[in-house]
Amino acid sequence: MFVPMLDPVLVGKVIADFRKKSGLSQEVVSGLAGIGRSHLSAIERGERKPTLETFYRLCEAMNVKMSVVIKEIENEMEKLNS
Repeated sequence: MFVPMLDPVLVGKVIADFRKKSGLSQEVVSGLAGIGRSHLSAIERGERKPTLETFYRLCEAMNVKMSVVIKEIENEMEKLNS
């Protein structure tokens, strides 16, 4: 049975790309999101998976809607699966 899964490396890459596009450092985004910089760094490297709450706070810190980030994750997944 196939069980679809999110690739944490892909999720982290998309989060990092949005952070960089916003011109914000890991320190600033993690501070605004209320998480440690090392936690954000681990998420961006795909070593940790953000909870939905953390994902929401990261998006808010970067001033981007969650739906926009999720859509980009879906787009990247489609590229890999095609």
